[in-house]
Amino acid sequence: MAWQLSLDLPLAVALGPDDFILSEANRAAHEMVTAMGWPEDKLALIGPPGSGKSHLARVWQASSEAMILLAQDLGPSLPPPAPGAAIVVEDIQRLPRAAEVTLFHLHNRLAASGGRLLLTADRPPARLGIALPDLASRLQATAVARIHDPDDRLLRAVLAKHFADRQLVPMADVIPYLAARIERSFASAAAVVARLDRMALAEARPVSRALARRALDRG
Repeated sequence: MAWQLSLDLPLAVALGPDDFILSEANRAAHEMVTAMGWPEDKLALIGPPGSGKSHLARVWQASSEAMILLAQDLGPSLPPPAPGAAIVVEDIQRLPRAAEVTLFHLHNRLAASGGRLLLTADRPPARLGIALPDLASRLQATAVARIHDPDDRLLRAVLAKHFADRQLVPMADVIPYLAARIERSFASAAAVVARLDRMALAEARPVSRALARRALDRG
């Protein structure tokens, strides 16, 4: 058997508005994020890992010209936002304790200037464990849009997108086979496609049902 070196190269993930896959699991969240107005001009987008929160944030960015920030990178050197700015802060469950004051001031400046704030997280604001009371109260008062675990249609579409992002063309029976057997979650879909990608490259084999069966056995 010929073996090839498998390299973890960065993926060219398609994150355009037309690449976002709609289903009953995320339709309400999509409608809320893309709506013209939010209560108090702020919204928390909540969903499990790999559910498309970053993708949906970029859908909003395309129409709002928003700046995207990572919560884990916030610090005291963050410059004040321009009046009326649109800001996304991603993964606020990773907000460092020392950056809570920074997010508090960012929130207040956007509110005072007519800006808009989109937050993403894997849990509701009330469960973030924010220590700064004023920030905690403001986050808990934020309207919430939820992405739920995928239904069958979305799970198959997410598997197909992960294959496409990795430039893999599975045989026709692979996606239905996987969708019927993996845990119904976005993280499971991403993990099994990544595993298949490594196996297919290492063994120089096509992505077949037999390879998928072995990938599931290894999982």
